[in-house]
Amino acid sequence: MKIFLDTANLQQIKEAANWGILDGVTTNPSLISMENIPFEDLVKEICRVVAGPVSVECVSTKAKDIIKEAKGLAKLADNIVVKIPICLEGLKAIKVLSSEGIHVNTTLIFSPLQALLAAKAGARYVSPFVGRLDDISHDGMDLVDQILTIFDNYGFETELIVASIRHPLHFVESALMGADIATVPFGVLEKIIKHPLTDIGMERFIKDWGKVKRG
Repeated sequence: MKIFLDTANLQQIKEAANWGILDGVTTNPSLISMENIPFEDLVKEICRVVAGPVSVECVSTKAKDIIKEAKGLAKLADNIVVKIPICLEGLKAIKVLSSEGIHVNTTLIFSPLQALLAAKAGARYVSPFVGRLDDISHDGMDLVDQILTIFDNYGFETELIVASIRHPLHFVESALMGADIATVPFGVLEKIIKHPLTDIGMERFIKDWGKVKRG
């Protein structure tokens, strides 16, 4: 399973890149708005730091405008993936953009049929938002399971990005289900690395090393 970082914070991205486990980055307008850096400068720097896909979201709502905006975003760097929310105008744009070789991440997926339509239109990625479903008392990971089954049934090459991950359990379940990608906030990624028994073991080894006779 590939690991993407769900952030627009350059410090977090550079730190995660140094760990040797980062495969890509996803951003959205909310995350971008939190950074005090001009939009294009920020996106270009993220794409420079990260070799893998970097998702940047379109905010236009009509197909012709989405297509124009997406083409502009794609020119910022070779590893840009344009994010387009699932909707009728979005599907029209996905069809055109994918036919021209521009990779699309269809976002705000909340049903398996939305994912199916996005894949048929040519989306490179679909992003089901599991945490937001959990927030309204639905099991978000059930959606992931359903989409994976549908894509396997029909041999779609579209990759599934588990998005809106809120805690390490979402990450574990994504890996167990065979999700292609999980996009994870930096804080959750830090929690995944840690375990109290690892900390206790390291502390004990270091303490015992101090008792070893040397030289």
